[in-house]
Amino acid sequence: MTFSARTLGVPAAMSAPAAQPVVGDSFHVTIRAIHIFWGTYPARVPNLQHVLAGQLVGGRGVHNLGIRVRRRWSDILVTVLTAGIVTPTSVTFDGIVARASP
Repeated sequence: MTFSARTLGVPAAMSAPAAQPVVGDSFHVTIRAIHIFWGTYPARVPNLQHVLAGQLVGGRGVHNLGIRVRRRWSDILVTVLTAGIVTPTSVTFDGIVARASP
């Protein structure tokens, strides 16, 4: 999976300056990516634009953005039960939606 802040369309920062805490609405969203045939072809890929579409208007940006990709026990169970034909992966986006920096 590839994650690019350039395609987001709003200012995005992985961290904020240590001297200035970021004030805004925090978010924590987990989406499942699904690949088929032992991870060869993506069937559903998580998209941060769709997750935050309603919140990123009017000069707002994403700060302290974190993206965590992992496999939960339920993802591994589905992979084993389908003999690898369906391979889910959990992707978690978290951060703070705040006013964009001037």
